[in-house]
Amino acid sequence: MGVVVNLDQERAKSSPLDRLAKLVEDDLKAANTAIVERMHSPVSLIPQLAGHIIAAGGKRLRPMLTLASARMCGYTGDRHILLSACIEFIHTATLLHDDVVDESDLRRGEASANALWGNKASVLVGDFLFTRSFALMVEDGDLEVLRILSQGSSILAEGEVLQLVTANDTETSESAYMEVIEAKTAELFAAASELGPVIAGRPKKEQDAFRAYGLNLGIAFQLIDDVLDFSAKQESLGKAVGDDFREGKITLPIVLAFARGSEEERTFWRRTMEELDQNDGDIKHATDLLVKHNALTDTVERARHYGAIARDALGVFPESDIKTALLDVIDFCIERAY
Repeated sequence: MGVVVNLDQERAKSSPLDRLAKLVEDDLKAANTAIVERMHSPVSLIPQLAGHIIAAGGKRLRPMLTLASARMCGYTGDRHILLSACIEFIHTATLLHDDVVDESDLRRGEASANALWGNKASVLVGDFLFTRSFALMVEDGDLEVLRILSQGSSILAEGEVLQLVTANDTETSESAYMEVIEAKTAELFAAASELGPVIAGRPKKEQDAFRAYGLNLGIAFQLIDDVLDFSAKQESLGKAVGDDFREGKITLPIVLAFARGSEEERTFWRRTMEELDQNDGDIKHATDLLVKHNALTDTVERARHYGAIARDALGVFPESDIKTALLDVIDFCIERAY
């Protein structure tokens, strides 16, 4: 007797990232092998430290965007394997540098590399991973690929500097903040997604579509991260509630609450975010103000807006299992807030 399988129920049992990983399973295994091989160095501290953060690096979402976009565009070669490793090296290098800048002791619930080996080693190994990514770009040999990745790396670095400039500045505007996250987070999502149709030789229209998908997915992803800083769910993601708040990071919920608040409330934000003069109970008061002014719910709504743009961008492609998984990833990134 045949067994009827409810596909909707089966999809509900696994996360969209797991389903996407399953669809590119062989490619992802090859990419992970390449990552391990290409981070090798006779200087033992390099693979030791790099391996620590890569192992704690999460679901490999950015590399999977390269693998999935290539396969969805009909690519049958293997260039996407090393290019996805290149994306992972760029991402990991920025994590190493970010943790030093932020003086973070944890990364996804584990001790950060800088906490274990110190700031100097973390910065230098981050530099090593950047150079490894450059070597992989050159090895691929395609000038358009080199343009996308080198330009993306430059924009990402500019975003990190922009964030440094706006740090602790409660007068940061919403447009200025969006400029920061588009550069420091969304650009790498965009580059990772654009590589697939480029190496598949697809028309410019499809390259632009995947770039728009990645860029807007990245923006939505970061906006939800902003919301999660004030959510108990942070603990399951390896960060304490209010980490960004304690560091004085200006995120969109704070930008909105500051703009909508009274002068007394703005004095609170200036004390806690600009002067970093924080007391017991300030994180709760901050969260109460964000709720009072709908700053968290409005940030989620903005994430939904960018998620909708990402969804529309893939409308130029025919239906497929990979397309469905990529669309589900949008919802997954946004639903993390709940």
